[in-house]
Amino acid sequence: MEYVLTTHNLTKKYGKFKSLDELSIHIPKGAIYGLVGKNGAGKTTLIRVVCGLQEPTKGSYSICGVKNTAKSICKSRRRMGAVVETPAIYMDMTAEDNLKQQCLILGVPTYDSVPDILKLVGLNHTGKKKARNFSLGMKQRLGIAVALVGNPDFLILDEPINGLDPQGIIELRELILKLNREFQITVLISSHILDELARLATHYGFIDKGHLVKEISADELDNVCRKCVYLEVTSTAALARVLDAEGIEYEILSDHTANVYGRFNLSNLVLSLAKENCDIISSHEQDESLENYFINLVGGNHND
Repeated sequence: MEYVLTTHNLTKKYGKFKSLDELSIHIPKGAIYGLVGKNGAGKTTLIRVVCGLQEPTKGSYSICGVKNTAKSICKSRRRMGAVVETPAIYMDMTAEDNLKQQCLILGVPTYDSVPDILKLVGLNHTGKKKARNFSLGMKQRLGIAVALVGNPDFLILDEPINGLDPQGIIELRELILKLNREFQITVLISSHILDELARLATHYGFIDKGHLVKEISADELDNVCRKCVYLEVTSTAALARVLDAEGIEYEILSDHTANVYGRFNLSNLVLSLAKENCDIISSHEQDESLENYFINLVGGNHND
């Protein structure tokens, strides 16, 4: 598998405090990678290190296959766009002038891409309106527009939907999905709004205290978090015989408990189990959310 970003035992210390503790992650090309962690888990520190804003204490990282110690890392980093903490925009400039300024900073020879980028982020009709008069959602989209100057392959977004109203969240979600699906831009996104992240991410990295707890794809997570019916019965051996005959997927948890997946008729199951001298003692539906999965993984309140 081809990776846009990998880190190997990446560590960042501030005095005796380790903000990153031998962190190793792998972001596949074409993914929307959701970075999940509590406040202070090291998400923003990781982003700042990868963007070249801070140097790691030890360990390494590679962008598009180029290691951070290589001379060509600056060239590889130019394939990235990022919005770190707050959008890097000039409040006294229009959206168009913000993008033109970024073209000058990056040495982009013409402004030809500016109208297309503004249209892409939905800011092509803002005219002479200054950025200070934009809504928070418009400022976030302008920040992304600035990050798109130079046609990056990899986009890093640090808490992009923080503070947005529902409409702003929807607009930003649709933009991120469009950038990924239509323009094949790989996206790393950190967010404390886990329900919204679940609508976007194709892969997840869960970090706690600067250390990677788990990496998992969205498909794998769906299998873990999918809906099921938890059954308590007098005999799971009898339950297994009935479910096997019906072709229903299940997981035996103990002699008396099991998870049953998919759609099935509970009344018919009761009748079939009665023929096996087996009774259902209790049943209830279970559906683990991304938030519950995260809390169970790292413990405590996610608080991020």
